[in-house]
Amino acid sequence: MKIWVDADACPQEVKEILYKTADRLDIPTVLVANMKLRTPDIANVSMIQVPGGADVADEYIVENLSAGDFVITADVPFAAKAVEKGALAIDPRGEVYTEENVGERLSLRNFMMDMRSGGLVQGGPPPMATADRQKFAAALDRELTKKRNA
Repeated sequence: MKIWVDADACPQEVKEILYKTADRLDIPTVLVANMKLRTPDIANVSMIQVPGGADVADEYIVENLSAGDFVITADVPFAAKAVEKGALAIDPRGEVYTEENVGERLSLRNFMMDMRSGGLVQGGPPPMATADRQKFAAALDRELTKKRNA
């Protein structure tokens, strides 16, 4: 099992939680981004730089992940692809994407995009808050515990 991180837009606070988890539980954690990122000196944390371009990091992860891996991303279409390949995806705000709910989340995301493009809704999500970080940490811990106990 690996944890794959769509690292271009992943908040630093979430990366810090992932670094601690990777070190504590000895889980390979791979950050994929189109720019070089500094990672801590932890044996099972690595960084892969991909060429720039839309969805290049996402495509790299989808091509290389295995069923049972975890994917950390806020990109719902990418999360749907990861889930389709048998991964479990978690949003940096702690939303868990599974086979049961990813279709609904994708539909809601598409609806909101249509609303924004029509000028009916403006803005995006609020900034990360302490509660979001706590929800992410709890979701990650809960899902990793389920996986280890299975």
